[in-house]
Amino acid sequence: MLELAILGLLKEQELHGYELKKRLVETLGFVSGVSFGSLYPALSRLEAAGAVKAVESRSLSAVPHTGSLGGELAAFRARKTVAPRGSRGKKVYGITERGERLFDELLAAETQSSDDDRVFNLRLAFARYLPPDARIGMLERRRAQLVERLIHLRIRVQAARDSYARSLVEHDQEAAEHDLSWIERLLAAERAGRHPEPEPQLGSPTGNVAERSGISRHGPTISGLRPSNHLPSPEEDINP
Repeated sequence: MLELAILGLLKEQELHGYELKKRLVETLGFVSGVSFGSLYPALSRLEAAGAVKAVESRSLSAVPHTGSLGGELAAFRARKTVAPRGSRGKKVYGITERGERLFDELLAAETQSSDDDRVFNLRLAFARYLPPDARIGMLERRRAQLVERLIHLRIRVQAARDSYARSLVEHDQEAAEHDLSWIERLLAAERAGRHPEPEPQLGSPTGNVAERSGISRHGPTISGLRPSNHLPSPEEDINP
């Protein structure tokens, strides 16, 4: 997963290690953070595989264009004087043609893999590099996973031992319902051939997820699932 994220960011622009680490957290939402102890070994593996390369060393700023040869020479001499002896620039990485192909392979493979939330978010961050039918397929699989998650969460609500345990499960249920609503908006935008709208701010109306998805707190109504007026018991779910 880390290699896919690195290659995806380097497709956009060349970056050094610190910039990569910062963008992994800020742009792609690696909430647990990425340590240099995991980032640089991943970069080394990619470099050894010919997927990334060092493109330059940012040790000093460029000499400004003053319009005067004498002025530029003076600036160059001043820059050399300021630089400490033995200073090393930051190694800047760029993606290679092999890296471009590897990125496409990893992204295509990831779209068929785990339903882990972080993996899906990473796939979605680079979904613009997928063909439209692959994006729609990825979103439809995610929607099916969320529907299944909601079914199990409703069963867990009924089995909760007390109000505190119930409230935790209900919190997860609300989060899954919100995610389902979001995925359905993305799907609608993809099928209409337009870019998805930004996420609404907290407190803004998003519509009733039960009406749009067939999922309600009383049961799913999607074709092939149980009717909305019947909440399955754990025994029914195990022995249909």
